[in-house]
Amino acid sequence: MKTATLYNSTNLKAPPASFRDALLKGLAPDGGLYMPDRLPVFSRRKLSEFSSLSYPEMAAEIISAITGDETGTDELRKICSSIYTFGIPLEHVQDKHYIMRLDQGPTASFKDFAALLMGRLMQFFLKKENRNITILTATSGDTGSAVANAFHGLDSINVIILYPANEVSELQRKQMTTLGGNVSVIEIDGKFDDCQRLVKTAFMDPSLTKFNLSSANSINIGRLLPQSVYYFYAWSRLAENTENTCIFSVPSGNFGNLAGGILAARMGLPVERFVIATNENNEVPLFMQSEEYHPITPSINCISSAMNVGHPSNLARIIAMYGGRMDEKGIIHTMPDMNAMRRDFYATFFSDNETRKTIRDFYSKYGMVLEPHGAVAWAGLQEAIANNPAYQEKLCIAVETAHPAKFRDEIKSILNIEPELPEALRKAESEREEFLSLDNDYDALRRFIIQKY
Repeated sequence: MKTATLYNSTNLKAPPASFRDALLKGLAPDGGLYMPDRLPVFSRRKLSEFSSLSYPEMAAEIISAITGDETGTDELRKICSSIYTFGIPLEHVQDKHYIMRLDQGPTASFKDFAALLMGRLMQFFLKKENRNITILTATSGDTGSAVANAFHGLDSINVIILYPANEVSELQRKQMTTLGGNVSVIEIDGKFDDCQRLVKTAFMDPSLTKFNLSSANSINIGRLLPQSVYYFYAWSRLAENTENTCIFSVPSGNFGNLAGGILAARMGLPVERFVIATNENNEVPLFMQSEEYHPITPSINCISSAMNVGHPSNLARIIAMYGGRMDEKGIIHTMPDMNAMRRDFYATFFSDNETRKTIRDFYSKYGMVLEPHGAVAWAGLQEAIANNPAYQEKLCIAVETAHPAKFRDEIKSILNIEPELPEALRKAESEREEFLSLDNDYDALRRFIIQKY
């Protein structure tokens, strides 16, 4: 029998939870985020075996090593083989430098990898217990569409998604608002951080306990574990041998994607460094420089919309992994090991104009289209290489998180071409929308939940 992993709150004031409880609760009772108390560490021999595994096989192997007997490898194999039916292009750019495109899933976003597995695992546990839950989640763009599609039609699960008015693209919105059924979508007159605050407030409201609220955005540990897998996948396909380290450049907003990468590194993936690349919501790069953390309020509306986060929830997890403690308000009670963080991370940020220039220059030089988030990652990688010339010869992988067609107006204005819509986006474009608009007011959200359910 595998040793059970327990999940502790980053606020250190809640009892440890099983994976099942951490997944279904989303947020710890003390307002903190769940983190595993231990992780498996894969040997170099085991890592070498990953190159012969398909993505579904690899995902089942890695995640079952963390969750142990709670899910079981056989059950995970069945689930992963049924949901991971799409590819992960690793496009060669130059030298040993690549773009990893995570945009081939049903909503053309990297969030599909986690949302699909979360939905199926939640359903797996809920059916055993014959009970219902309500997913309440905030989105700055792709999380909402991925969660809505992954959970749509699942028994025992209702979904409420909050998004900031005028700060998601038309296609991102339509992928949420055209489903109906068990999915309710609410436009909030505010920023993403306001949506996130409303969600967290609802989780802590005792009057809503009977609705069994849970989350499916990256405050839920169930989002991070699946996101660690594609880092292993990219390395297993591109590394020449198990001694071959790599550098990942990760576009970062709520920092769940980066946190998943750090988990992969702690499980033995030979990552030399992560490039943290943000847009003008640069609170984390500035923290890395000054060791003083100041959330950006309100967050800045940039063309890389999924990164428009002024206070990333997952920063608390990252700080915890480096020995510190940050509460949900962004107050650091114990400083992390900043020297270790600077060793492991190169942090930088880019304006919209710099992002547009990167898209334009990349297309001109390589004939490939980057969307805004991938452009920020590529720009971050180029800056890191310029400041560390030895990286030029390293295996470097920039992560692109959404399909360029999700930002077709922006791409058309920059490159004068229109990206072809994947089938999933074409379908959403023609469907009728249904959503509710609310003020940035918690009582209004509370009333909606009580009246709806």
